[in-house]
Amino acid sequence: MKEKSLKAHENWKGKIEVISRCPVNNNEDLTIAYTPGVSYPCLEIEKDKDASYKYTRRSNLVGVITDGSAVLGLGNIGPLAAMPVMEGKCVLFKEFAGVDAFPICISDNDVDVLVNTIKLIEGSFGAINLEDISAPRCFEIEERLNEICDIPVFHDDQHGTAIAVLAALLNAMKVVRKDYNMKIIVNGAGAAGIAIANLIYDAGFKNIVICDRYGIITSNNASNKYQMECAVKFNRNKDGSLEDALVEADVFIGVSAGNILTKEIVMSMNADSIIFALANPIPEIMPEVAKEANVKVIATGRSDYPNQINNLLVFPGIIKGALKARINKITTKMQLEVAKGIANCIKENELNSENIIPSVFDKRIVDLVCDVICSFKE
Repeated sequence: MKEKSLKAHENWKGKIEVISRCPVNNNEDLTIAYTPGVSYPCLEIEKDKDASYKYTRRSNLVGVITDGSAVLGLGNIGPLAAMPVMEGKCVLFKEFAGVDAFPICISDNDVDVLVNTIKLIEGSFGAINLEDISAPRCFEIEERLNEICDIPVFHDDQHGTAIAVLAALLNAMKVVRKDYNMKIIVNGAGAAGIAIANLIYDAGFKNIVICDRYGIITSNNASNKYQMECAVKFNRNKDGSLEDALVEADVFIGVSAGNILTKEIVMSMNADSIIFALANPIPEIMPEVAKEANVKVIATGRSDYPNQINNLLVFPGIIKGALKARINKITTKMQLEVAKGIANCIKENELNSENIIPSVFDKRIVDLVCDVICSFKE
């Protein structure tokens, strides 16, 4: 795989390119596309900045922006090393949703610098997709940008993951015949874990405990204000290890590290339990081991097992819809409705322990998510 990947990337010399949408074959073409013809749309945009959506590619262009501080599980590898991932994300936007995307890798980790830089370039895009920015900085960056930007700013590592998890959870709950009172353990208190906990809470799942590598998060071991909020909102200052938290739990959602769960730990959970082991490439527990522990529904982030939970189900349609409807903010209510829509793609008579979420190649999904977002247009 390493040799194939390196060879492919060397041959591609980048996974994206800029393609001209207008002909420049003669003087008339040149006159219209450039000088003096280009002056007319410029003047229209000067009179009305919203005309930029009519006369430029801004109406279908998203900026994929990172500082390279939390790349894929590789960690803080820096902006240059993050570029292959950002290019890959741009490919996914184009291939799945027909949305043009451009990678921007910023060589600074300072929150103020990132916020100011993105604000200054927002006019080049119709939406911003934040990518691979480490927690807790990513929370503040997104919050501040959503306050000052006129276009939607979406942090996929947070909300794309949370929406996909909620969609899968809504269907898994039906398979195991349990309700919103299920005891849910979320392990991993970074961008994805905190976003998951907040979104499933807003969906009606109130019995949540969130953990990190040190166990249940409390006001004594929280490492930032966002974890402190979790200690109060979810954990109510319970303490103990992850193993303690899992006793008589119904659901484990892991966005943490591989092989941290054993068969014995999982067997302390309630009957007909649900495990979403989403660490990549090695899940928190391998599906084969979870089955031995009598887990009813198992999902991973991998494509070689059933029930792959992948934010690719979410972000292409979200951004396509936001661009199409000129939505300037992706709200929690939108996220909840998107999750319900994705979940409902699996019909009741098709639901089973190995079919709780659609495939990322299900051609219905992008347009469904797009339509949900567009339905919120004022």
